[in-house]
Amino acid sequence: MKLAILSRNAKLYSTQRLVQAARERGHVVRVLDPLRCYMKIAPGKFQINYKGKQLSGVEAVIPRIGASVTRYGTAVLRQFELMGTYTPNSSDAILRSRDKLRCHQLMAGEGIGLPTTVFGDNPDDTGDLLSLLGKPPHVIKLNEGSQGAGVILAERLSASRSVVEALRGLYANFLVQEFIAEADGADLRCFVVGDKVVAAMRRQAEPGEFRSNLHRGGQASKIKLSAAERETALHAARVVGLEIAGVDLLRSKKGPLVLEVNSSPGLEGIEGITGVDVAGAIIEHVARQAAVQAAAKAASGRRRSAGRPKARAGSKK
Repeated sequence: MKLAILSRNAKLYSTQRLVQAARERGHVVRVLDPLRCYMKIAPGKFQINYKGKQLSGVEAVIPRIGASVTRYGTAVLRQFELMGTYTPNSSDAILRSRDKLRCHQLMAGEGIGLPTTVFGDNPDDTGDLLSLLGKPPHVIKLNEGSQGAGVILAERLSASRSVVEALRGLYANFLVQEFIAEADGADLRCFVVGDKVVAAMRRQAEPGEFRSNLHRGGQASKIKLSAAERETALHAARVVGLEIAGVDLLRSKKGPLVLEVNSSPGLEGIEGITGVDVAGAIIEHVARQAAVQAAAKAASGRRRSAGRPKARAGSKK
């Protein structure tokens, strides 16, 4: 398989592990900086050039698109899709995952457990908006934040009001959620590949902090998921449309609650804690699905060819 990995930095642990896993399995792999890809778009014709040369023959592409380049990165990925290249995470699925409000609406529509969430625009509605959640603490999140950035815990109603007013003054998009006290500063990262949760870990926030992200000093340990937690993670990834995802859950009195669905989950923490070859699982899934897509295309081409009327003997073509 000829594989491309869209990543701005070939030296990142996750990118290096994917390259290593692909080469160990005999695949040809190349890391492409999405910001160095440029496109030609014409009716029925799509082309991608990279550093002065046209890209061709790429059978699969794994997107590792950072939040700061979401718009351009997904445009490049969409171009690959239009050229018939397989990807486990489509451009539209990535855009859905980056919009927390949209994600929550989609998952709530499917009955997936979530912390109660409110969203509003007009300052005149702030008091009633917060009353929909009940008493503080409240968790206030930027709609497109990542790795715990832009997440604020307001322990008093006055603090919730102040933070909401400040964010509105900055024209920021945000949502407000109930605080799940019984989670005790811990969440579960479930790594989904295809129809399986291939690895899972529990992340515990350090004392005085409620965000459990490893980038924020959280400590991680290997965890065994319940059947309900496993199914919730798989269901959330399916609803968003991701074949590869990091699904973050909270354990609550109401059962597992989804905090976030991440389309570019890091590999370093979860591989180090669990000892699972997550990169290998990703590459094997991508190779299988790319082969399935190629076989389906070939079969479709044969059906179209068989359906064309044959030229009569002696007639002009």
